[in-house]
Amino acid sequence: MPDYLLKGCAAVVTGNEVLRDVDLLTSGPAIKAIGPDLAPGDAEVIEATGWFVYPGLVNTHHHFFQCFVRNRADLDWTKLSVIEWLDRIYPVFSRLTEDCFYHSSVTALAELAKHGCTTAYDHQYCFPRHAGTRIVDRQFEAAEKIGIRFHAGRGTNTLPKSEGSTIPDEMLETTDGFLADCERLLDTFHDAGKFSMRQVSVAPCQPVNGYRETFVESMRLARDRGAILHTHVGEGESEVIRARHGMRTVDYLEEMGFCGPDTFYAHCWELTEAELARMAASGTGVSHCPEPVYLVGAEVTSIPAMQALGVRIGLGCDGAASNDNSNLMHCLHSAYMLQCLVANTRSHPVPDPAAFLRYGTSGGASLLGRGDIGQLAPGMAADLFAIDSRRMDYVGTRHDPESLIPRVGIGMATDMTMANGRIVWRDGEFPGLDEAQMAAEAEATLATIDF
Repeated sequence: MPDYLLKGCAAVVTGNEVLRDVDLLTSGPAIKAIGPDLAPGDAEVIEATGWFVYPGLVNTHHHFFQCFVRNRADLDWTKLSVIEWLDRIYPVFSRLTEDCFYHSSVTALAELAKHGCTTAYDHQYCFPRHAGTRIVDRQFEAAEKIGIRFHAGRGTNTLPKSEGSTIPDEMLETTDGFLADCERLLDTFHDAGKFSMRQVSVAPCQPVNGYRETFVESMRLARDRGAILHTHVGEGESEVIRARHGMRTVDYLEEMGFCGPDTFYAHCWELTEAELARMAASGTGVSHCPEPVYLVGAEVTSIPAMQALGVRIGLGCDGAASNDNSNLMHCLHSAYMLQCLVANTRSHPVPDPAAFLRYGTSGGASLLGRGDIGQLAPGMAADLFAIDSRRMDYVGTRHDPESLIPRVGIGMATDMTMANGRIVWRDGEFPGLDEAQMAAEAEATLATIDF
């Protein structure tokens, strides 16, 4: 793998400050130096005049397989509650094959990389029996193909429909079977070392579709192995949990210990400020997924309250069935604009636009337990993306690179994305890969499913 010198960057947004008119030098998987007039040595020089360079984005919640059910009028959840939507869409999910999981993962990862994402977390909870036992393995294969960091959230659903879940029998797993596969995946793929490209977390899907023992045993395994915990919380299910267990979801999980600095929840748009305060006290993080908020028509997640209370915040695309794209850069813009929309109804002010860039970079790194990504500095991973600011799109905006993406938005792919010191997207191409062929293979696999 060659080293690179990005020569003459207009701005490098480190995550802590903006450095103007500097070079950035990589060495293997790491950043070696940032500063003016760096000597290239043996590094390949890339002319970066006009470029704004940012830390690679960290996507903390997704469901890659849902790329195969997006943009479908028959699954429009704007006309349904979340629970009604799950009842309708889970039978569709149960028809997917192993090849579907692979090609949908390639599809999602490619779109993420194009738009500046260098680390992706996928919450894979769909395990139809006919699809076999190597679904997550195929996801790691897809991530290696595209070249970005992959954190696999091995999910599950264990509560049968007869006991109140939304899960078809074809997708139901036992707690013991789930834990056994988590252990297998941890043994096979999990690398906790610096600049790791592969990690595994334990991530039962959601409390409404799992037994209590599933969550308790997930904690035991994850903490024994030093893995992150994750689940869905606060997306319309809290009163269902109260009816079953006599307490809302945050209380239910906190009472059993499924919380803490090694734990983060997805969504959390229906939580009270008191619940958020308890999460801040325990160190539990939140992956905010802004774009599904448009579709579900529910209240806007209170990011200002989370920020004020000290809750750790990252950003996620969420699955394409409730977002329809895998563009985390677009989510930065959506997240900021949604908060501005409801600002006059909130007691806390909207955080500055630059804060939303941090949620999508260092905030995401914190949720995933990573101290080696999310910022640009010597010794950190060479995970970055570049935007050529010399376009009409950016006239009048170039004085504030930190706010550009959240406030103005970026309507195109990056000019370059680099992960772990390797260029994975540049000048409209995936180096060494044929995008048209990848798309055709994915479409052909999609065509084999009878929806």
